[in-house]
Amino acid sequence: MTIADVVVALNGKLMAGDGTSPRVVGAVVANDLMSDVLLVDADDILLLTSLASDQAIRTAHIVGAMGVVVHNAKPLSETMLKVADDLHIPLVSSPLSKYDACVKLHDALEAEKRA
Repeated sequence: MTIADVVVALNGKLMAGDGTSPRVVGAVVANDLMSDVLLVDADDILLLTSLASDQAIRTAHIVGAMGVVVHNAKPLSETMLKVADDLHIPLVSSPLSKYDACVKLHDALEAEKRA
């Protein structure tokens, strides 16, 4: 599942970064505590968060995340968009709640495995 697939699955909108990246989701991490995200030992994570600040993007960059999704359609600051572009991290805004986003991603990842 690429970032373009994530946008579709979450009824989202790509706000920054490259939507054509071939990187695929290795793991999904849904967390608002960036200190906890720093402890995740997985490759190509997709970070789901309600933290609409550049801290989420910088943390994603440190852990090598393939993208960031801000859920609940929270407004994104210009600083957050600029940092995402500068660090080449795809940033998606989704109207779904964290729970609903996790369920949709799980369903999409499972469907991908069966295909």
